[in-house]
Amino acid sequence: MTADPGQVYLDIQGQVAVLTLHRAAKLNAFTPSMTAALMSHVTHLNEEPEVRAVVLTGTGRAFCAGSDIAGLDDYASPWEFGNRPDYCDTIRLLRPPVIAAVNGYALGGGLELALACDIRLAAEPATFAAPEIKLGWIGGGGMSPLLAHSIGPGNAAVMLLTGDPIDSATALRWGLVSEVLPAADLDGRARELAATIAGRAPIAAQTAKRTLRAAFEMPLGRAIDYERQLQTICFATEDAAEGRAAFAERRPPVFRAR
Repeated sequence: MTADPGQVYLDIQGQVAVLTLHRAAKLNAFTPSMTAALMSHVTHLNEEPEVRAVVLTGTGRAFCAGSDIAGLDDYASPWEFGNRPDYCDTIRLLRPPVIAAVNGYALGGGLELALACDIRLAAEPATFAAPEIKLGWIGGGGMSPLLAHSIGPGNAAVMLLTGDPIDSATALRWGLVSEVLPAADLDGRARELAATIAGRAPIAAQTAKRTLRAAFEMPLGRAIDYERQLQTICFATEDAAEGRAAFAERRPPVFRAR
């Protein structure tokens, strides 16, 4: 990696892709060019059938500090600001499951970016905050609904209304992250988990991702019906037949995303 400021790096190793925010001097705060780079990588990954899981992380002391505040006044109007391409929306477009490896500060839009991922792991020094209220506004990348779903409305209210940070132990206790690890172990654990997911049937994994979202976006009865319909589709795939055959033959399955 070079020291070029404002980059998003993509590294594909077999079935696992790693997206790394590389603007350490600015706590990996997003610029429009970084959002454009992320969008390009996401488009590529969605068209790459061999990639079955993605890890998102940052360099230096931060996972991501959200949008670069110094550039927010460059928008010609609030309307232009509100309709800008959004990096959180971009991560939500990824079809493969995404693991956030939160290596440090996850602030504002950086917290929203982590919330846009399917699984969140944190290093012990990681810090999480929704500090927008201290600057006179609120988050707009899903902060309120995603926090409420992740940690409950009461804990979400504490974060949203104070803007104060929580540490990784609190994030684990509240359910914001699934695991907290020593900083030196975070990358290895994220890749290990991604490799495990990549070894599962990819159509089923992407379908499970959709049903998890449906659990929050649909009434319960509709979400259950939606899951059952997608189960039927998965059951008809070649991968499902391979899974049943492998189980009967007591061998590891070989899934081909068909």
